[in-house]
Amino acid sequence: MTPILSAPRWMRHVLFAAGIYNLIWGAFAAVFPGAIFRWLEMAQPNYPQLWQCIGMIVGVYGLGYLIAASDPARHWPIVLVGFLGKVFGPLGMVQALWTGALPWGFALNCVTNDLIWWVPFALILKHAWDCYQADPGAGDLPDEAALLAEARTSAGRSLAELSRGQPVLVVFLRHAGCTFCREALADLSARRAEIEKRGTKLALIHMGTPEAFAAFASTYRLGNVPAVSDPERRLYRGLGLRRGKLAQLLSWSVWVRGTRAFFAGHRVGPLEGDGTQMPGVFLIRDGHVVRRFLHATAADRPDYVELCRIPATA
Repeated sequence: MTPILSAPRWMRHVLFAAGIYNLIWGAFAAVFPGAIFRWLEMAQPNYPQLWQCIGMIVGVYGLGYLIAASDPARHWPIVLVGFLGKVFGPLGMVQALWTGALPWGFALNCVTNDLIWWVPFALILKHAWDCYQADPGAGDLPDEAALLAEARTSAGRSLAELSRGQPVLVVFLRHAGCTFCREALADLSARRAEIEKRGTKLALIHMGTPEAFAAFASTYRLGNVPAVSDPERRLYRGLGLRRGKLAQLLSWSVWVRGTRAFFAGHRVGPLEGDGTQMPGVFLIRDGHVVRRFLHATAADRPDYVELCRIPATA
């Protein structure tokens, strides 16, 4: 991922400082494994090599932070792994302090190794998410009519060609592993006869490979429906479908609907495509969009038959 928003300078400084701190702490623990235990008047560990190993791990994290400092948004996985360690470590420390397994002085390690980094690391991760959400949109793309003319199905015909003389209901799907994507295909399969009875064709837009999607759609008896592979999301972006915000993807109502869909038989599968991409439905005729439905959340369940109705103003 190439970040669109420049990271504030302080983020680079924080990661650089975290890297240097980890290298120093790790080196000290590896070279002087018994020092901290002497200072706290604790029994020396039976296996100092284990403490040296911990020092080595902390030092390796330091190298990761120094790499991440060059581009915090791009190297967000390093920051995330570090952040999780800084969250889970203190949880174990609390349990050890509560049971008396460790003296309170030992908790100073958690303050300097973990707690003081929570806020800056969380802000860096939020910045990385904001960069990801800063979708370039349709500014670098042709207009809708041109995109529909260039988008070709696996059979070779463009969406514009398919829509000449007969409307086409174009359904943009989320990634194939999404329970809502699978629910949408089941709904389309169940109502396909009604849609076609209205004189409307179906077309599907996905982000996977044509071969994999054809096999996947066949399980819903939709393998012969024209489909367009759009891994670069040109059509998605060109027709106004953006990446979803957290509330659109992970709100409580989305979780509730997802649980219902899951237990209705729409299981979750492997991610194929952009997991944050929002879906949508477009009715096109003669190469132009005459009706559109943009999902407010990933859990929206449109009435596909109703969307086949061509507005009087079209």
